Amino acid sequence: MNPEHSYHFNLLKQTVATTFLQHYSAPNAIEEWKGEDIVTFQEDLFSKVKAKVSEKWFYTYFKNEPEKLPRIDMLNLLSQYVGFNNWHAFKEAHLFSSSTKKKNKKPLYWLTALPIIMLIFYSKSLKNEFHFCFVDEIKNEAITKIPLDIKVLQNGESPLHFKTDSLGCFEFTTKEKTITFVVQSPYHKTDTIVRSIDSNKNQTVKLAPDDYALMLHYYTNGNIKDWTTHKTQLNNLIADNAKIYQLFANNIGVELYTKDKFIRTLTIPTSSLKSIEILDKRLVNGKIVMLKFIVK
Repeated sequence: MNPEHSYHFNLLKQTVATTFLQHYSAPNAIEEWKGEDIVTFQEDLFSKVKAKVSEKWFYTYFKNEPEKLPRIDMLNLLSQYVGFNNWHAFKEAHLFSSSTKKKNKKPLYWLTALPIIMLIFYSKSLKNEFHFCFVDEIKNEAITKIPLDIKVLQNGESPLHFKTDSLGCFEFTTKEKTITFVVQSPYHKTDTIVRSIDSNKNQTVKLAPDDYALMLHYYTNGNIKDWTTHKTQLNNLIADNAKIYQLFANNIGVELYTKDKFIRTLTIPTSSLKSIEILDKRLVNGKIVMLKFIVK
């Protein structure tokens, strides 16, 4: 872990301990917490940010000296626990500077190492960190119930694929000053995002809901009494030659549905109806021509 990461993470650990000790009794040093202290902290963390860390995670990152930072979603949660919006905001509030480094008593060593240090800082200056969080355009709420698919487009190279974290956010570091990526969601319209590092600070991206997917979601999870009307609406929504696939858990196979069979599945009020989840779809001329779903 480089000095800057170590500085910020150790400061975050201290701030977490200070926050916890405002309401609970435990050793001042978080490294000295044991069984009951850790359990109480897990419960307090969950009550504030609706997430927990495992005991193994606690020992790996809080009681020992980790070699690298935890995942960004965990850093975001801990930053929220101590009163910040996310890890980026926490770092912004606690800037790292040369004054935080321990002064070295061997000037000749630093003189010898100076070209290497300059190279490290020059290389670091070439990297730009992009951070995005996605919200529903209509509800104005973070999209956290399902991970979004992110495809980062690169000039002359194959695209890179990512998913959003538990907070509905995504981070990417590159030497380029701009980023282009495609974001996809079963319940939102696919969008291509282009952003410059100069306008990327605390970036929020709003996604427009996909009316067709939301209608299907409503049909499979709503309490619809008029099944005749329901069937007519579905018939108008789906193309006659649509290819509809049911995927099964653990990749044990795929079943192909006709339009009529799929509509019958959605219009018979069985107990499994509410377990249907739409995974993917494609539209042509306002009608669904391809659909993938799973019964959980």
